[in-house]
This record gives sequence, structure tokens and C-alpha cells, in this order.
Amino acid sequence: MGRSVSFKMPPIEEEKHRALLIDELPPLKADVDSENGGTWGDVDIRLGKIQWAATTRSYSHFVLRRTALFFLPSFTHHRFSPARDRRGDHNSNGNSGGGSNGGGGGSGSGTKTLSPTAYLDGMRGVAAFFVFFCHYFYTSFFIAEGYNWLPPPPPDSDAPPPTTSTWTSLWRLPFVRLLYSGPSMVCVFFVISGYALSLRPLQLARKRNPEAFARTTSSLVFRRFFRLYLPPIISTLGVALLLRMGAYESTREWVKDRTYTKNIIEYHPVRLESLSAQLRHWGHEMWAFIHIWSWANHAGSTQYDVHLWTIPLEFRCSMVLFLVLIGTARLRENIRLAVVGLLAWFVLRNDRWEMLLFLAGMTIAELDLRRNAHGEHESSRGTNAASLPTLQLPLDGEKETSSRRRSTSDSFWTLVSVFALYLLSCPDAGPWNVPGWRYLGTLIPEWFSEKYRFWQVVGACLFVFCAARSRGWQRVFELPAIQYLGHLSYAIYLMHGPVTHVLGYPVQRWAFGITGTEGPAFKRAVALAAAINIPLVVWAADIFWRAVDIPSVRFAKWLESKLSA
Repeated sequence: MGRSVSFKMPPIEEEKHRALLIDELPPLKADVDSENGGTWGDVDIRLGKIQWAATTRSYSHFVLRRTALFFLPSFTHHRFSPARDRRGDHNSNGNSGGGSNGGGGGSGSGTKTLSPTAYLDGMRGVAAFFVFFCHYFYTSFFIAEGYNWLPPPPPDSDAPPPTTSTWTSLWRLPFVRLLYSGPSMVCVFFVISGYALSLRPLQLARKRNPEAFARTTSSLVFRRFFRLYLPPIISTLGVALLLRMGAYESTREWVKDRTYTKNIIEYHPVRLESLSAQLRHWGHEMWAFIHIWSWANHAGSTQYDVHLWTIPLEFRCSMVLFLVLIGTARLRENIRLAVVGLLAWFVLRNDRWEMLLFLAGMTIAELDLRRNAHGEHESSRGTNAASLPTLQLPLDGEKETSSRRRSTSDSFWTLVSVFALYLLSCPDAGPWNVPGWRYLGTLIPEWFSEKYRFWQVVGACLFVFCAARSRGWQRVFELPAIQYLGHLSYAIYLMHGPVTHVLGYPVQRWAFGITGTEGPAFKRAVALAAAINIPLVVWAADIFWRAVDIPSVRFAKWLESKLSA
């Protein structure tokens, strides 16, 4: 029989043993002729296994932490992650309708310098939020009618028109109704998009830099499709997959019940018999979605998200805008303004209100550049730095006069913006039947088909024009919370429909079960559900912004860089 041989562990290995909590070594066999090589090999194997386990455990903790952090709103990330993990938190998204967002971040603890046009990002975020309110509340309430609206009698009725109105809720008053005036906010979207897309090309055109102008405009044209269409393609694909998972089925019949849905019914998308059939149907819907040549109202709408009808309009108007920018780039500034003004009249006369709004945004951008609103000190052409006058410090009296002049101008444009907001408040249902709008209703041209949009279009153009000259409005739209909404604007636009259908309607059904539906209980249920559903939409939009929206912008830039000569 073999005899066991005792083995004394070397001091270094003994320390490893104690530090790593290695189990006791098994008794070694008798052959120790190779200077205990088997023992060292066994220790190394065990040490390797422990190191591998420690690495795996550390990596698992990292993945779990990053996953948990991903599902938290971005504005909380600075509390849970070190600075090196937040390198990309301040990246800006694209616009809700498609321009580029600049400005401050909503997700981080550090202070970030805002761009001169950051207020437009905030304005776009507020507009997207109010569009969400429109689509959320128009299922439960009639929101198109203005304060004291008098409905006209049916055409085949001999009954006299009513003399008293039942539409007397304070929520219907001008200015207040902007909180849920979706059509008005769409007009604001389009003006901002026209401004954002035009600003950089116009800067380069004014500097007479044709090479940079061509490069910038070419990049905008190439990336525009990806910027507008890639996020909604992904979001609607998610809807198709959720349909097959049955996420829509629990409230498919509930949404049709007039006990709860008092006004517009947003039907769930159709659920087909198999995943392959669902994906084929989704593919056909997306093919129709990117078809921009139909001029019918809401032609770009898809049943996977009925709110996306504005995206094809955005793309079509963007392409026309780029054509106008290229065609007028070499013109003198006054001539360019005159040509764009004639084009604006032409598209308005042809009932293309959406194109008018893009051209209005371009015009406002041009006027802002002329008055040096963005702080650019452009020297005149042919003037070198040596011939520029030296800087002269103003006297105290000149400072006071200049400050007083700016304050007066700011107050004036802020006052005019109030009138613009009144025009934006134009009710969607028959403005000529609403007190305060009867005369303005008579001024709407007969050839303008969507009558209610006329004054909303005018109000949107005037408000953006005034906000560009009102430091007070700019401070409002530069508030951190509003800048955060600005970053999420496109994601809110894309997420509010699916989230409302999948999560919002079950929450509403639960709220109605608690409060009931009779009288004031109906409003209490809507308010209770809104207190839950509004944060849910913002949370989902925040995730979509980081997971899809920002990567889509990066992908378009990467693809352009790879394909460029």
C-alpha cells in the first residue's frame, strides 16, 4: 500500500489560500518526483476558476446595474452612476418633426451652456406634450368646441338655431384650450422645423461659402429620411410585436364602450392569426407610410399608430424647403426674402398650409440672421480684420439707453405674442359659431379648405416670430424641465399612442372601476388615470429617446460618413 506524504504549503501559496478562501487541498499521491509540479498545477487551476468566477460576478453586477439604470429616467442618472458612465447623457435628439435639437440637457447634474436657439427646442417639447394631451383627452371629452359654442341646426331641419350654449367649461376658453389643442401645436412644429432646417444653410449662404453650403445641404437631404422615418418604423414594429403577444387584447372591446369613450374611439390595430402575417401586414403599412405623394388629408396615417400622419408631410415639406434653399442661395438677401414671400403666397393660395409654415420658419430664420440674433459677428464681404474699427466702450448713458430700448422691444413683442396665442386658440369646431371668433371666422378665405386651421397657421407663425424677439418667452422655454421635454419631443410624439393603448386604457378601466362613471365621478376617473398615464408616457419616451432616437441620429451620420467620397 502506498503511504501518504505530507506537504507543507509554501508561504506565498498559503497567503493565496487565506486571501481567496480556497478549500483545503486533497491529500497528494506519493509520486512527488517532479518537485511537486502536480500540486502547483492544481493550485493554479483553482486560482483560475476563482478569478473567472470573480470576473463573471463583477461583470454580472455591472450588467444588472446598467440595465436598472437604463430603465430609470435620464434625469436621475447622475444620482446613480459615476461621471465616466454618463459621457453620452447630454447628447441632443432630433426634432419632433425633424429638425435638430440643440440646447441644454435634461439628464445630468452639470450645467450646460444653452445654444441661442435652445428656446425652440423647449417650445417643440411643450408642443409635443400638448399634442399628447389632445390625443389622450379627446377620447373622454369633446374638445374641439370653443367656449359658448352654438352648434348649427342640421341642414335638413327647420328648427331655429339655439340661443344658449351648454359649452361653458372654463377649459374651453382661449389660451386655456391651448393645453390640449393638438392642431395648433402641429402648426408650431412645422414652423420650428422650417426654422431649424434653414438656419445653417442660410448662415453659409450669407457668408458666400458655396462649398460648405453644398456640403451642409447635401448632408441634410441625405439624413432627413433616416431622421424622420427610422424611429417610427421601429416604434410601429414594436406595436406589431406587442399585438402578437396579446398586449392589446384586454381592452379591445372596452375602448368601444360609449360608457367610457365619450368622443373619439381610437381602435386597436388589427391582430392577425400569425406573426408572419402580422409582419407582412406591418410591412405593407410601412410602405404606404413612406409614400409621400398623396395629398389627401391624413394620408400618412397607419393603423399601427394613427397619430403619425404628420411625418410624411414633414418629409415632403423638408424636401421642398431644401429645394428653395438651394434655388435662392446665391440671391441677394432682400431678393431672397421677396422670392420666398411670393412662394409663401403661392402655396397658401393653393391650400398647402403645411408648406407655408415651413417657408415661414425659413423667413423667420433669415430675419433673425439679419438682426444678428444669434450673436454672430459677421464681417461684410471684402473687409479684412485690419480694416475693422477698434472696439469702443459705450458710455453709461448709452448703456442705459440700449438696455431701455431692449426692454421696450421685449415687452412689445411679448404683448404681440399674447395676440398670437389667441389666434392659436382658434376652436377646431366652427370658429364663426363661437363668441370672439365670429368676425375672424368671416375673414377665412373660401378657398381655404380646413377652415379652423387658418388662424392657427397665422398664430403659429406670429408666435414663433415674437418668441424669437422676446427674452421673456425664451427664458420660459429654456427652463430645465421644458428643455428636458424638448429632448424627448419626438419620442413623446411616437410613444404616447402605443403607451396609451397598451398601458393607459387598462389604467383608465381600473380608475373607472374605483370612481364610477356617473356625473363628476367620470372626470375624477379621467384625472386619476391621467396622474398615472402621463408619467408612464414620459418614462417610455425617455427610454425610447435613448434607445432609438439618439442612435438613429448617430446611425444616419455614420452611414453618411461611410458612403461619402
